Amino acid sequence: NLNIIKKIILSVIAIAAFGFSQAQEVKYGAKAGLNLATLSGDIEDSNSKIGFHIGAFAEIKFTEKFSFQPELLISTQGAKYEYSETEIFGGTEFGFSEESNLKLTYLNIPLMAKYYATSKFSLEVGPQIGFLVSAKEDYEYVETIDGDVDYSESEDGIDVKDNFKSIDFGMNFGLGYNFTDNVSAGIRYNLGLSNILEDSGDFEAQNSVFQLSLGY
Repeated sequence: NLNIIKKIILSVIAIAAFGFSQAQEVKYGAKAGLNLATLSGDIEDSNSKIGFHIGAFAEIKFTEKFSFQPELLISTQGAKYEYSETEIFGGTEFGFSEESNLKLTYLNIPLMAKYYATSKFSLEVGPQIGFLVSAKEDYEYVETIDGDVDYSESEDGIDVKDNFKSIDFGMNFGLGYNFTDNVSAGIRYNLGLSNILEDSGDFEAQNSVFQLSLGY
């Protein structure tokens, strides 16, 4: 339920505001890394694509074991699609194929609760709100006869932002490791909870993103 997610995010923001006044320590930093993104839900024939994320964070430490980490990240997501089909009529093979590269860029705000199992190793979980910055698609369509191209069309950088909702909600689950007091690494999965498609009826799609990060 999106209303519940919104309430959780507002509650976490309130906790963060209180946390700054109660924190034992507050650290600020930057992070960047790779995304392995796709779309889940009613989408078929989708494949993962590689993207990136980059941004800043603040870690508000309440105790040695517990901290809160809000982040602000630019994240490139989306998915790739490939579909082909062939049929034979009168001894002649007719085929067609479609390829699409959907490129979604979000401004994401993860709000992560962290538990330090050891002084270096942490577990993290928290909600995320994302604001769609851009949505573009590279598209190619090809028809063949007996394996030879009979017709093709392609277009890159098609603006498809109107087809997607401007706000996305999700939950993050991750692991972190501090190599030193200043250098860390993390792996995270973002589970999309809201339908990102605009005016899609009962057809739904959610973001699904694995992230590998380095922080300083």
